[in-house]
Amino acid sequence: MVSAIDVKKLPAEAALYNSKIIANYLRLIKQRYGYVDTAELLAYARMKPYQVDDEGHWFTQQQVDLFYEKLALVTGVDSISREAGRYSASPEGGMGWISRYVLGLAGPAKAFDVISKLAGKLTRSTRFEAKRISNKEIELIVTPIEGVAEKQYQCENRIGYFEAIISGFNGRKSRIEHPECMFKGADVCKYRISWSESKAAMMRMTRFAFALASCIVITIIRLKADETVLLGSIAVATAILLAMSLLKERFLRQELDSVIDNLRSTTERGFDDFERIYNNALMGKEIGHVLSISKSIEGMLDQVMTILKERGDYDRGIILLADEEKRVLEFKAGFGYSPNLFNEIRNARFSLYKPESKGVFVVCYRERKPFLINDVSAIEESISSHSLDLLRKMGTKSFICCPILFEDQCLGVLAVDNLQSKRPLLESDINLLMGIAPEIGITLNSALFEVEREQQFRSILRTLAASIDARDTLTAGHSERVTAYAVAICNEMNLPPELTEVIRVAAQLHDYGKIGIKDSILKKSGPLSGKEREEIKTHAVKTQDILSRINFTGAYQQVPFIAGSHHERLDGTGYPRGLKGDEIPLGARILAVADFFEAISAKRHYHEPQPFDAAVEMLKAEKGHHLDEDVVHALINVLGKEKATFAS
Repeated sequence: MVSAIDVKKLPAEAALYNSKIIANYLRLIKQRYGYVDTAELLAYARMKPYQVDDEGHWFTQQQVDLFYEKLALVTGVDSISREAGRYSASPEGGMGWISRYVLGLAGPAKAFDVISKLAGKLTRSTRFEAKRISNKEIELIVTPIEGVAEKQYQCENRIGYFEAIISGFNGRKSRIEHPECMFKGADVCKYRISWSESKAAMMRMTRFAFALASCIVITIIRLKADETVLLGSIAVATAILLAMSLLKERFLRQELDSVIDNLRSTTERGFDDFERIYNNALMGKEIGHVLSISKSIEGMLDQVMTILKERGDYDRGIILLADEEKRVLEFKAGFGYSPNLFNEIRNARFSLYKPESKGVFVVCYRERKPFLINDVSAIEESISSHSLDLLRKMGTKSFICCPILFEDQCLGVLAVDNLQSKRPLLESDINLLMGIAPEIGITLNSALFEVEREQQFRSILRTLAASIDARDTLTAGHSERVTAYAVAICNEMNLPPELTEVIRVAAQLHDYGKIGIKDSILKKSGPLSGKEREEIKTHAVKTQDILSRINFTGAYQQVPFIAGSHHERLDGTGYPRGLKGDEIPLGARILAVADFFEAISAKRHYHEPQPFDAAVEMLKAEKGHHLDEDVVHALINVLGKEKATFAS
C-alpha cells in the first residue's frame, strides 16, 4: 500500500496523460469493483467527471498518482495497474479501438511498431521505440521525457497492455521480459516480447512435416510390403493431410475474420470521427463565409448564431460585446433562449469597470482566456450574486465562455451552454469555439472601424452643413431639413440604400457653395437686383467645384454633380447648365423637390413661411415643368403620412 499525499503541497505540472487512460480505469472499476465510490476517487485525485469524459483533456503526473494511490488503497489490489493494462486492450476496454486497429495488422511485430507510434496519443511522459529482433520477437524501449517522474505502477500498466495485445492475436502464447527498468536504476525501460506462431502457421508447418514423413514412410513400405498395404498407407496419409489442410484453412479463416472484424470496427469509428471533424470544418467554413460577406455587425452576429445553432451540439448561444467606452458588456446576438430569458439577457449589463464584478463573462473578458464550467455549483463562491442569480434563472448546467479577441484587444465574449439534460461540454468544444472567436474578432474590428469612419464622415458633413447655416440664423437647420425630406422621398420610392446614402450626403452639402457669397447678398431682406440674383446662382457651381476637391470614392463620386444640379428644372430653364428632363440625375431631382418645399414652408428674409396646406398646393403646381412629378408625389405621400412631423 502507499501512504497518503498532501494534495495542497503539490506543485502545478504539465498535463501528460490523456483522459482515456483514467476513463479506462473507471470502466474496469464499474465492471469488476462496483463497490468503489468513483466520485470520491476522482475528487481525491482532483479530477472532474466531465474532464474524464473529454477525450481532449490531459491530466498531470500528480493527478494520476493520486488516482492510483486511492484506487490501490480502496481495492486492496496492488496489481490493479497491470490488470487495467490488460483490460484496456480487451474488446470491452475503453482503449479497445487501439487494440482493434493494431490487431487488424499483419502480425504482432507490426502491431507493436504501430503501438510505439500511437503512444503519443495517450501519454506525453515517455517516448516509445520499437526494434524488431526476429519475426517472433521485438524490443520496446520506453524513454522518459526530461523532468517527468513516472511511477512503477505505470510500468506495470504497460506490461499488462502488452500481454493483452499478444493474446488478442488468437490466443498466441507470449513471453514478456523486462531486462531494464527505470525503477531499478536503469535510464530506460526495455521490454523484450516474444510470441508463438499462429495456429494456422503452426498447422501449416505440421502439415509440411507430416507430408515429408509420409513420403519417407510410403517409400519404405513400397520396398518391403505388398501393394495392398501400400495403397492403404497412401489413403491414410492423404486423409490426414486433407484433414490438416482443412484445419489449417479453418484457423486461417478465423484469423482473417478477426482481422476483418477489427478493421470494420476501426473503420466505423473512423467514419464517426470523420463526420464530427467534417461537421466542425463545415461550420467553420460557413461562419468564415458569413464573416467575409456581412455588411452589418448585427446581421453578421445573427448569422454566426444561426450556424452555431444548426451545426453545433449546443442548446443555447450568446454573443456579448463591450460598449464604445468599454464599461459594460451588452447582448448582441443569441439563440435557444425563451422569450422571457431573451428579454432578461437583452436588458442585462455586465459591468467591466466595477472591481466587484466577478461574473464569468466579465472575468473571461478581463483575463482574455476561455472558461469551461460543467458544474455551476462549483463556482458559486467565486462569482457575484448577480451573476449567480442570472445563471440560475437561465437554468445553466454547463457552459463555455470564450473571449473575442483582435490582436491584444478583447472586443467581447462568445458563450454556449447546455442544460442539465445535455452532454457535458469538453475541451474539444473550447478548441472549436476558440478557432471561431478570432475570426469574429477580426471581422468585428473591421466593421467597428468602418462604423467609426462612417460616424466621423457624417460628423464632418454635419459640421460643413452647419457652417453654412450658421452664417444666417434665419436659415439655420435648412440643410438638415432638406436632408430629412430627401431621405424620406428615397424611402418612399424604395431606392437602393446605397443611392439613398449618396443623396443624403449631397443633400447635406447642396448649399455649401454659399460660403463664397457675400453676407450683404445672402442676408438681404428685400428683393435682389439682377446682378445680385446672378451672384446667388453661382453657389450651385461653387458647390460642385468645392465638393469635387473632396476625395469621394465609389458611388459617392456622384455627390458633387448631384449637389451642384439641385436648381436644374425639367423644362431646361434652371441653372447652372440648363439641363432638361432625364439629363438631370435622379438625386438632383429629389433635392430640387426637397429644397423647394423647405424654402416655401420656412421663413426667409424675403418671405414669410407658407401654411402647410398652401405649401403642398404650391408644390403640386410646380410638377411637370419645374419638378419631377414622381418625386413630388412621393413627398406628398410622405407628408400625408407624417403631416404632424413635417408641419411643425
